[in-house]
Amino acid sequence: MDLTNFAKFIRISALKMTSSGSSSHIGAIFSIADLLSVLFGKWLNLNSQNPNFEGRDRFILSKGHAGAGVYAALAKLGYFDESLLKQHYQNGSIFSGHVSHKGVPGVEFSTGSLGHGLPVAVGMALAAKLDNRSHHVVCLMSDGECDEGSNWEAFLLAAHHGLDNLTAIIDFNGLQSIKSTSKTLNLEPFNSKLKAFNWSIFEVDGHSHNEILQALEANSDGKPKLIIANTIKGKGVSFMENNVLWHYRSAKGDEFDRALEELENA
Repeated sequence: MDLTNFAKFIRISALKMTSSGSSSHIGAIFSIADLLSVLFGKWLNLNSQNPNFEGRDRFILSKGHAGAGVYAALAKLGYFDESLLKQHYQNGSIFSGHVSHKGVPGVEFSTGSLGHGLPVAVGMALAAKLDNRSHHVVCLMSDGECDEGSNWEAFLLAAHHGLDNLTAIIDFNGLQSIKSTSKTLNLEPFNSKLKAFNWSIFEVDGHSHNEILQALEANSDGKPKLIIANTIKGKGVSFMENNVLWHYRSAKGDEFDRALEELENA
């Protein structure tokens, strides 16, 4: 699969979904579109024709507010018809604003409250180890949710059990809710903190498909792996990039037209 076109599809689909449903978080979706493209288009062992086969890799989107991006990726892979994405955030739809596994093939776990995804992923990875199963568990998180103590307990537990079948990816776009992460609750030196927790750390350009793939494939030396993906919130649309406004705003009218034009011409 062409990963550039896949990421473009995710962004355009998410723009349409959030606009028609008047839902939020388009900036947070755009920042992970390239990560989703590599994971779903190249790296994860999945099968849309048999979504629940035992040997599949498990993917958890801990930053559940970016669920529209996952729905778009799954539709492109054939888990369900792409036309169903039009139901996103509509009354009675299975495609809720925060990602939900209820009735949606390919989604392992519903998330919304931040700080829940990694603890569940650690449990899944530990269970796989105890059962001598070889699948991998990937958890995609936001930088802002690293304010949550539940994640730091999970970081400790994963290292204690040597969960080298677990990869956590931090979407490090530097913005959360209404201001920067550094002004909300400073995480730095983030890399050093996680090394001290005995994780294998890799830092990449979160929009470089090659760097993302290399980090995913790298040896973690028997430790859980953490990839710090430096990203741009709103990536792909000039007036959304690094603009905290687009955490909650949905594009309408002229803003939608301008955004769609930029993405289509990229």
